[in-house]
Amino acid sequence: MILLTFNMVNIDADPKEGFQITDEERLKITEDNTKAILRILDIHDIKASFFVEVSLSGKLQNLIKAISSKGHEIAFYNKDSNLTEIENAKKEIQDLLEKQIRGIRQKEVKIPQENLKLLEFNYVSNIDNADILFPFKRLKRDTEITEEDGLSIIPESISPYSQLPYNDFVFQILPMKYYQNMVLETLQNEEFVLIYLNSWQFTDFKKYRFDIPFYRSLFSGKKMEDKLDALLTFINEKELAVSRMKDYIF
Repeated sequence: MILLTFNMVNIDADPKEGFQITDEERLKITEDNTKAILRILDIHDIKASFFVEVSLSGKLQNLIKAISSKGHEIAFYNKDSNLTEIENAKKEIQDLLEKQIRGIRQKEVKIPQENLKLLEFNYVSNIDNADILFPFKRLKRDTEITEEDGLSIIPESISPYSQLPYNDFVFQILPMKYYQNMVLETLQNEEFVLIYLNSWQFTDFKKYRFDIPFYRSLFSGKKMEDKLDALLTFINEKELAVSRMKDYIF
């Protein structure tokens, strides 16, 4: 099973010297990039899970409603929000969609799992930092879903052969043919492959002059759209099963 997920997050990077980018422009970039992702998913008739950054959820309600109406899952991405902010956002979006928000993803800031359970989340999908050196570390960790504090804990996926994680950076830099083979090999040994990408990776960095490392701008923008399109084409051609996170777990 392939669990295809996207983090809806604004890009944090500062603009290059001599350029200005407002908060409104950052939000518009996130919205446009997400719409590009949705178009590609629609073409291939594949459903995914979208992890919306908590502080953006109130600003992107029309987009969130459109994502949900297309059959995709809405979950939360906790960047640096506290428990009260998460609780308020969860209630607001649940009222908007008339659906329960089951999942949450965290990275640097992690709310204790027992508190997340009190907010009636059902699963946690935490991720690690991904930089230029991270893919080359030998990784040893469990890749099976576990139950802790009444929550399902979904770990990041790792290729059993190359030991490469299925994070946003690896997808961006690896040749697609290699990535596709990695997916097939992993599915021969594991029950699922969890793939996650960030909405900001689809930014045109020639148009929006952010000060980011060169390796992060490689294969971004339209090239990321092409890579996602190639992956989804491959998934359908190989008739690989794809599931929203909440469906797979429950």
